[in-house]
Amino acid sequence: MKKYDVIVVGGSAAGLNGALALVRSRRSVLVIDNGTPRNAPAEHVHNYLSRDGVPPSELYAIGRAEVTGYGGEVTTGTVTTVTRPTSTPEDGFVVELGDGRSFGARRLLVATGGTDVLPDVPGLAERFGRDVLHCPYCHGWEVRDQAIGVLATGGMAIHQAMLFRQLSDDVTLFLHTGPTPSDEQWEELAARGISVVEGRVDAVEVTNDKLTGVRLEGGKVIPRQALAVQSVVRARVDFLAELGLKAVDQEFGDAYLGTAVQADPSGATEVPGVWVAGNVADLRSQVITSAAAGLTAGATINADLIAEDTRLVVAARSS
Repeated sequence: MKKYDVIVVGGSAAGLNGALALVRSRRSVLVIDNGTPRNAPAEHVHNYLSRDGVPPSELYAIGRAEVTGYGGEVTTGTVTTVTRPTSTPEDGFVVELGDGRSFGARRLLVATGGTDVLPDVPGLAERFGRDVLHCPYCHGWEVRDQAIGVLATGGMAIHQAMLFRQLSDDVTLFLHTGPTPSDEQWEELAARGISVVEGRVDAVEVTNDKLTGVRLEGGKVIPRQALAVQSVVRARVDFLAELGLKAVDQEFGDAYLGTAVQADPSGATEVPGVWVAGNVADLRSQVITSAAAGLTAGATINADLIAEDTRLVVAARSS
């Protein structure tokens, strides 16, 4: 079984940037990626300085080439289990893949991102990342001046409506299953010219592969060209169960966001030797901030390995 200084699980922005920092420090690194980044449905990446508008697949292909150019390795696969074979930290981890392969690692950087769980509205999932959106910073410019709807399913809906109102004069909030606005919120919505539709949404209407409206229970259709939703993001970390590491619920005010792994600012988790970066640790992180988190984790892992290497050679000299 081949052993690496660091195995990076997840080959998107966070994982690849962490791997890049490590290989440039002459660490042996293996990136394992199953090819399902969270932003796969999106056509372009935005707010990434010098790469604004690049397709996600192109950005990650560039990143893989940079990592392998410095001697790192990238393989396609799905990690199913991570174990620590002994109680000695220096022995590291065993990473097992679904195809039967296994690799050893002194340290582990988990950058597997999250899975978006969308509201259960017929037709909505098929449009996600196109004209069904979750983030005004990721997709807002592309729907500027259009008729935008906001689907309320939790406590973020009014905040979303205000953000999208910055991009269009025609914004409608569909209360659906979300909380009833407070008196103050009703006043704020009215002051910003955001219309409010009560009642449940039955489906989204699509014509010629474009979203054209939101259908309410009872059949009435409100014309819309884009629909903002609040997804619940669940961190992809089931394979860490044997290490005792799991994701915990995340909230923002009174809004439930999903699950993420708790870590310190460097990405270090409560399990020694395991770091996390990107959406697996921060549900609100965008591509560029995920890449930055990967760099921070990679640099911290390298420093941790240097400290261990130093301890080992000092002990060897003393024996």
